[in-house]
Amino acid sequence: MAAGAVKAQAPEPLTLERFGSFHVGGREVVVSGQPVREVLFTPGGVPARVDPNGTYLMGSMYAQYFVPRPLRGSAPLLMWHGGGLTGVTWETTPDGREGWQHYFLRRGWHVVVSDAVERGRAGWSQIPEQTGGQALTLTVDNPFERFRIGNGQGSYQRGDLLPGNQFPADRESYMNFMRQVVPRFTTTDALTLESYIALLERTGPSVVMVHSQAGQFGWRAAQARPDLVRALVLIEPAAVGDPARVEALRNVPVLMVYGDYIAQDARWPTIRGNGVRFAEAVRAAGGSVDVVDLPERGIRGNSHMIMMDRNSDEVAKLVQDWLAARGLWR
Repeated sequence: MAAGAVKAQAPEPLTLERFGSFHVGGREVVVSGQPVREVLFTPGGVPARVDPNGTYLMGSMYAQYFVPRPLRGSAPLLMWHGGGLTGVTWETTPDGREGWQHYFLRRGWHVVVSDAVERGRAGWSQIPEQTGGQALTLTVDNPFERFRIGNGQGSYQRGDLLPGNQFPADRESYMNFMRQVVPRFTTTDALTLESYIALLERTGPSVVMVHSQAGQFGWRAAQARPDLVRALVLIEPAAVGDPARVEALRNVPVLMVYGDYIAQDARWPTIRGNGVRFAEAVRAAGGSVDVVDLPERGIRGNSHMIMMDRNSDEVAKLVQDWLAARGLWR
């Protein structure tokens, strides 16, 4: 058990009607002009001739779903992760508590957690003409300082947390978090949005919950297919939708949630400001957007990774109550 972790009590058993997984989306890409190679796949084996020229399927995504009994959510709840992460974001917290996947499943939601294009079980197709550039990987100190866990530059080396921070930042828990961090491209947004829309077309009308980088995908998927988004929950969205298409969101109720320590951060006042201005544009077009700053609700100490913080269930209840108030839970 991670140092400082609360010993988990045995939870009530869950009853599932069904669960499973699938891949969805992607496009075919033709590669040509590459040399044929001989590859030894296994030490001591026989070399195989590999011709890299031909048609590839790339840009698919992975999804895992759980349908509880009784079912109380009126639509599937899709959970979309942020940059450099996978669907693990929503599963078990770094210090071993049940994550939001479990929280909402226990309340009767059909939960779908996905790994976006090039992440986790979606796979990674290294075709430069399609992915562009190089994948980025984070050092261990980067999220500690950038995700509003540590107190400024150099805080990881100092072990200096922001006062009252709720992220489980003991070394064992934090390293569990870093084990979740995966390489990411900054050039695959179009592929990712295509696959998220394909996921919505597969699941049908759904509640979409997004985090960080996925903010843009949530906004834009709802703009492209408002008929398939019953509600949009944005947990610290890092980007906005298309300003020219805000009217497409007028029938999609939206909740935006922001954590603590934003005013003193170098980047987040601008990120939050962009999000709030976009929300105002949606309201001006006839839409409904609720913006919640957790400290104003008396919920303090939240990092950028709100769903992993020690008070994550308190924030999940806020989201659950908002969904129920919109008639999406019975």
